Amino acid sequence: MIRLQNIEKVYRTDTIETLALNSISLDVEKGEFLSIMGPSGCGKSTLLNIMGLLDAPSKGDVRIDDQTTQHLSDKQLANFRNQKLGFIFQSYHLINDLQVLDNVELPLLYRNTTAKQRKLLASEALAKVGLTNRIKHFPTQLSGGQRQRVAIARAIVGRPEIILADEPTGNLDSAMGNEIMEILMQLNKEDGTTIVMVTHDENMANKTHRLVRLFDGAQVQ
Repeated sequence: MIRLQNIEKVYRTDTIETLALNSISLDVEKGEFLSIMGPSGCGKSTLLNIMGLLDAPSKGDVRIDDQTTQHLSDKQLANFRNQKLGFIFQSYHLINDLQVLDNVELPLLYRNTTAKQRKLLASEALAKVGLTNRIKHFPTQLSGGQRQRVAIARAIVGRPEIILADEPTGNLDSAMGNEIMEILMQLNKEDGTTIVMVTHDENMANKTHRLVRLFDGAQVQ
């Protein structure tokens, strides 16, 4: 589902050059739940952003669902992300002025769907994460765990084949983190969603199918 070949990412300024990723080659199979671990600054989020087509590698090839992405225009990349990928972030990235249902609908605004269809799909996504009774609440009225559930609902509302999650349990206590992890595992098992998750938590990583470790921008396991 995801194929990275000889990925290198270099950040340059006038005075310094930083190698963030070095010769990463990685295949993620359809329906796999993969976790990525490593110390802070080792390139985990950079790698996830490249998988999600939010950033481009300095060298190497990225293929998503057997499609080469390096020659796509910005508009084509945006459409591809909207159709294929769902994103979950540690800090939720919800809009506080919008109710929960409206936050979840957001990815569908870029598709040819009616308002009625958007509300139906958003309601179904919220039901999957157990938040049917919170659709008219605002994010500031929710706990951290509930806000992360809203973020998951937003990620899955367009029924993407791939979810990329950057520290989805990082801001939560262990009990709430386990609940979020259960939702992700259920999406993987029941819907066949391919999931790549960056985490610092060894216990969470051990619940996934496979663990990849990075150190100083290189894959060490």
